[in-house]
Amino acid sequence: MPKQTGKAIRRKKRVSLFPLIAVILAAVIIINIPDLCREYIYPKKYSSFVEKYSDKYDMDENFIYAVIKTESNFDPDAESDVGARGLMQLMEDAYEWVGYRMNDERGLSYDSMYVPEYNVEYGTYLLMLLFTEYGDYETALAAYHSGRGNVNKWLEDSSLSADGKTLDSIPSAATAHYVSKVMNAYSAYNNLY
Repeated sequence: MPKQTGKAIRRKKRVSLFPLIAVILAAVIIINIPDLCREYIYPKKYSSFVEKYSDKYDMDENFIYAVIKTESNFDPDAESDVGARGLMQLMEDAYEWVGYRMNDERGLSYDSMYVPEYNVEYGTYLLMLLFTEYGDYETALAAYHSGRGNVNKWLEDSSLSADGKTLDSIPSAATAHYVSKVMNAYSAYNNLY
């Protein structure tokens, strides 16, 4: 049997350490997946505003985070193709209606919806109004996305709502997809936090 040199022995040791290092690295990643999901996939950015207004308007903060995640992915400068603005993507008519309902006399303008605190306040207040009206997160989300007028018409249709209060089916594919995305994010936030 030929004698192995020191170089061949060292190479053999290095090669045998690679699988061990790979296993350790994989274990560290697996152990930290919940933290990675929390920090990067389902973060809780703007928490001081979300906590403040979810508490003030008696809304589940994880629900508010789910809406923000779905609407803007936490980008305060987000603007949709139809002109919705900010973290919670408020349209101008929704902004005006909420301001009226809040009796907000601060002199804000629609441009204020790019300011995270105002956007979270208005969006959370709007969701509270819709939840109070419909008593159901999914129906409130449908109204948030498609408007109260559309949801009220859908609720009158017995093929879409058996009880006239909650939607059993959403006829708009875009709204159904939106509601599903928010509810999935809401479930993820509840499971991670």
